[in-house]
Amino acid sequence: MSILSAATAKDGQDERRGLDDALKRVAKGDREAFAELYEHSRGAVYATALSYLKDPHRAEDITHDTFIRIWDCSPRYVSVGSPMAWILTIARNLSLMEIRRGTRETTLGEEEWCTVPADSPRVTPEDRIVLEEALASLSDDERRVIMLHVTSGLKHREIAALLDLPLSTVLSKYSRAMRKLRRALGRDDEND
Repeated sequence: MSILSAATAKDGQDERRGLDDALKRVAKGDREAFAELYEHSRGAVYATALSYLKDPHRAEDITHDTFIRIWDCSPRYVSVGSPMAWILTIARNLSLMEIRRGTRETTLGEEEWCTVPADSPRVTPEDRIVLEEALASLSDDERRVIMLHVTSGLKHREIAALLDLPLSTVLSKYSRAMRKLRRALGRDDEND
């Protein structure tokens, strides 16, 4: 099953199975599976790196490093939990290592946040409008939760595990961020 066809399926389980299958094929050296995996998940990996580093160039470097690490570590991949969470954990860890090296952290302007790849199957045109118009009103943590949810489709519980935060904190940040986004768009109604 192609990851791209799985990504368009309504059932998230199909997508997970597609990613899981691709990672197993990558572990066997399948370059076509690696290309599919890259095309499907690079937007989420880039968004994760960008949310930590706030520098588009460094986020792009971490994105590439993440996929090199995936290629190298795929034989150790164990099919437990969410394959996307496994991929994003690699991106998160590489981003945190980059920060620990003491490299500069910059403030990311609204236009740089718009560089999140538009071809991610999870990012609809409506999602991009919300992100482009309102990301500036969110804190870094709120932006990270929203980006992980929108670009990778991770559930709140998976985001909590990835960010090493309590589920209640992730839910609170998501709720607060959504209120800010509604306000930024002039939609103060509380209906989601």
